Amino acid sequence: MSTQTAGELLRHWRLERRLSQLELAGRAETSARHLSFIETGRATPSRTMLAHLSEHLEIPLRERNRLLLAAGYAPAYAEPSLDTPAMDAVRGAMRQILVGHQPYPALAIDQSWTMIDANSGVALLLAGIDPALLNPPVNALRLSLHPDGMAGRIVNLAQWRGHVFARLSRQIEVTGSPALVELRDELLAYPGGEIDPVLPEPDQAVVPLRLLSDGHELSFLSVTTVFGTPMNVTVAELAIESFFPADEDTMKRLTAA
Repeated sequence: MSTQTAGELLRHWRLERRLSQLELAGRAETSARHLSFIETGRATPSRTMLAHLSEHLEIPLRERNRLLLAAGYAPAYAEPSLDTPAMDAVRGAMRQILVGHQPYPALAIDQSWTMIDANSGVALLLAGIDPALLNPPVNALRLSLHPDGMAGRIVNLAQWRGHVFARLSRQIEVTGSPALVELRDELLAYPGGEIDPVLPEPDQAVVPLRLLSDGHELSFLSVTTVFGTPMNVTVAELAIESFFPADEDTMKRLTAA
């Protein structure tokens, strides 16, 4: 986004959320006239008003800080490093979830899909991957779709690519992240089939990850876990991707290992 003023940023997010000035004003219990004045710079919004509008527009915390700065206010949401004492409880909770999920794979990622932590079960996903892709920072989506990564072992690659790009597009729409747009463009250039809409098979509940491992096909369901009520940027952008067996054979092979 090249916009700079608070009013321009608010208008950007209002249009991203496909709301008219009247609709947003109704939700925020203000007048459409006042909202119009804020967007055009004829009125200066208070810090409280910006926070109020941000809530109704579901603006990510990182972008709320940018909005506050554009209006001349100090950022409200810290972005501490994960290794600071203030984040001990968050790190501990992440590690507990990851370890508790073994022997099934699970990894922690940030908003850009950079791998933050992982359990021992992830080694199964990483088998045979080009070591160059494992040099930090390691990107989980690049690992899965790169031709030298997991792509050659994914049985339903075209379907999995469709799932990944649908999810990534939704994430870009929500966050407006230029880094995610750049990542999507890179991944689209990888071979692997057309990006068609993911249509369900009979009785299919979710898109599985079907992966070859030592001559056997394993099938996984992925579940995303996020922290509730985050109050800083770092926590808001963390997620845990957990993979569960999608069939009995996969469960038996992993628990017997």
